[in-house]
Amino acid sequence: MTRSGFIRPPTVVLALLCGMYFLLFVNRTNLAIAAPLLQSDLKLSNTDLGLAFSAFGIPYALFQLFGGFIGDRFGPRWTLTVSVFLVFVATAWTGAVGGFMSLFFARILLGIGEGAAFPTATRAMSAWTPRARWGFAQGITHTFSRVGNAATALIVGQMILLLTWRGAFYWLAPINLIWGAVWFWYFRDDPASHPSIRPDDLTALPQRARGGKGPIPWMRLARCIAPVTCVDFCYGWFLTLFQTWIPNFFVQNYGLNLNRTALFTAGVLFAGIIGDTLGGVLSDWIFHRTGNLSLARRSVIILGFVGAAIFTVPVIFVHDLTIAALCLSLAFLFAELIVGPIWAVPMDIAPRYAGTASGMMNFGFGMSSILMPWFFGRMIDLTGTWTVPFTVSIALLVLGAVLAYFMRPDKPFTDDDVPAAAVAAAPQARAA
Repeated sequence: MTRSGFIRPPTVVLALLCGMYFLLFVNRTNLAIAAPLLQSDLKLSNTDLGLAFSAFGIPYALFQLFGGFIGDRFGPRWTLTVSVFLVFVATAWTGAVGGFMSLFFARILLGIGEGAAFPTATRAMSAWTPRARWGFAQGITHTFSRVGNAATALIVGQMILLLTWRGAFYWLAPINLIWGAVWFWYFRDDPASHPSIRPDDLTALPQRARGGKGPIPWMRLARCIAPVTCVDFCYGWFLTLFQTWIPNFFVQNYGLNLNRTALFTAGVLFAGIIGDTLGGVLSDWIFHRTGNLSLARRSVIILGFVGAAIFTVPVIFVHDLTIAALCLSLAFLFAELIVGPIWAVPMDIAPRYAGTASGMMNFGFGMSSILMPWFFGRMIDLTGTWTVPFTVSIALLVLGAVLAYFMRPDKPFTDDDVPAAAVAAAPQARAA
């Protein structure tokens, strides 16, 4: 608490970002919960539905690059405000869709809004969070995104029963405007300009992460981030599976109604909350104990991939609802260990360009969010079984574990302007 009795601004900023992650994942996941009814009303095949899910990923992938650049150039205050406004419009539009094409373009707009948000949020964290807590900050914000995932299954499921699936989208949309107004009123791009900031807060924050309006060395930065992008593609494939097809998996394989589907989906997704928090805390703990940044990031990421692969295997071979739900929950828990450390890696490598670097990394997730939903839907329609798409997902988890070894968070990106600041990153974090 500050002398005036209020929570310190860095804590408030982190809390606001947690709220944004919650809301954006509610808006991203709500279509999956409404999908069984929407699919029936709009006469969509599994391939059609997969394409609608994939539509989100097309601009999302592109805006990982341009959105990160915009966040670095114009600052998180304006960028996140505009992003969330676009999410509001897209969510309301989804409630009004009349067929495949209107649904496709509503999801395109949602991908534009959310595409710039996460790399820009990383930019905000890099300025407002002490470096030794970057893993925790990424873990806790993504924990709230998984709370959003899980809560969507319960909240939207009940809203659909009370309001129809169209009404659920209409009622969810305005909540985004409230967050945007609070963010624009409270946040400042430079922590030093915040009216409630204290000198001891500023001392703890990473000075080098502020400012930086010069030209961005795109190609050199992309080469440094490329291994992380590939790892993020493998993780993103698995996460997108849970955000799109899991409700339909329970409906089509086990004949569950809407209430039971929402309950089982929420149970699976709530497991990710544990993984998100634990992954970030564990990564920071290893770094604090060993001073080895590569070990702190890579070991947790590899553990997540391997554990997720192991627990996905029984879902293919055992047709039992309880076993499937339990194994999917454990697989998702392990997969979510990856989130905190992998989002901290771009901050480790390029703190001065945190928005752009994290956007380059999450371009991998964007590509997987384009390919995976369509691939799943197409394979289900062609084969009449979920075995093939699940097997491919397991293979990508194993590949992600192998590729994670090639990430080098211990080698900070340098440019002609600030080589000394970047090279000093690791010692500063150990001192913190």
